[in-house]
Amino acid sequence: MFSLKYLFTLLVALISLVFAPALQARDMVSVAKSEINMRTGASTRHSVVWALSTGYPLEVTARKGKWLKVRDFEKDTGWVYRPLVNKKPHVIVKSSVANVRSTPSTGGRILGKAPYGEVLRTLEHRNNWVKVQRDGGLKGWIAKRLVWGW
Repeated sequence: MFSLKYLFTLLVALISLVFAPALQARDMVSVAKSEINMRTGASTRHSVVWALSTGYPLEVTARKGKWLKVRDFEKDTGWVYRPLVNKKPHVIVKSSVANVRSTPSTGGRILGKAPYGEVLRTLEHRNNWVKVQRDGGLKGWIAKRLVWGW
């Protein structure tokens, strides 16, 4: 017969295995308006740290009412008003330049280049690649290691 302690330990282990991937997933948002302010605290009384443009990806690290504490790709932190962001996936180029390719492979033809800090709309993921699109233009694949926000 199994002891109650053994069954409890087994149950905790099973729950951890099932829910661990979900707990590790990052909660990402992106700027929904043409420009919003990232502030030092969770109200408009706090000073502005940065102005962020449409699509800029942010990782949510905490919540306070209608405010989100966020971190960007350079590890800068601040607070944004939740109604001004959404879940539309975007990435930002974190390398000095990233090749945008026709296929998700280093053998794919280079269609263009994306410079450091450029925000791109995320369309699809495939292995270590992300399909992106520049506003109203270039569409192609970038290696995930060159971007942040996915």
